[in-house]
Amino acid sequence: MNITQDLSIIELVANASLVVKLVMGLLTFVSVMSWYWIFRKWFAIRDARNKTEKFERDFWSGGDLGTLYQSAVTERHQTGALERVFEAGFREFTKLRGQKSLDPATVINGVRRAMRATFQREIDDLESHLAFLASVGSVSPYVGLFGTVWGIMHAFRGLANVSSATLAAVAPGIAEALVATAIGLFAAIPAVVAYNRYAHDVDRLAVRFESFIEEFSNILQRQIK
Repeated sequence: MNITQDLSIIELVANASLVVKLVMGLLTFVSVMSWYWIFRKWFAIRDARNKTEKFERDFWSGGDLGTLYQSAVTERHQTGALERVFEAGFREFTKLRGQKSLDPATVINGVRRAMRATFQREIDDLESHLAFLASVGSVSPYVGLFGTVWGIMHAFRGLANVSSATLAAVAPGIAEALVATAIGLFAAIPAVVAYNRYAHDVDRLAVRFESFIEEFSNILQRQIK
């Protein structure tokens, strides 16, 4: 018997039991989906960060707020998350300022609520599918371990029909079982790393958005006094 051939990855997967094959297939599918969302979120968060930096430069350059608002409205498909927060706040400010019966505090509170609502939607959008990466990172090793345990049990049950238990007899079965754990780790490690990184990036963006909301509210409050 050619043990080297029997222990090749392709042979191990091909000769694995049905349950182990199902586990490997599930983990492979989850890994592919995980990598898909890793790249999608990388592009989305990078785009949000770049647009946030651009809008902050435009906003703090001292330009007219009305001009910035019109630009945000006319180029909505190109605006970033922070620009949409600004748009929601300025639109609410323009609407409420025209109501003479409202005092300045009520106007600012309404503006702040409008920006907060948009802020929450934008953060929810940036955080979408991060929970999937977290689940993959936490569950995949256990799914792989289940496949390994099942494969080892299957290998040892096969020894009942063998007159002499040798390493050559049990090694292929144990090796094919361990492949499930390897695939589980391959799926989990990138997902955990990506989740931690993206969660940190989203938190940093959220802090920048919240700071902008407070600073912009103060600017609008000075305008209506």
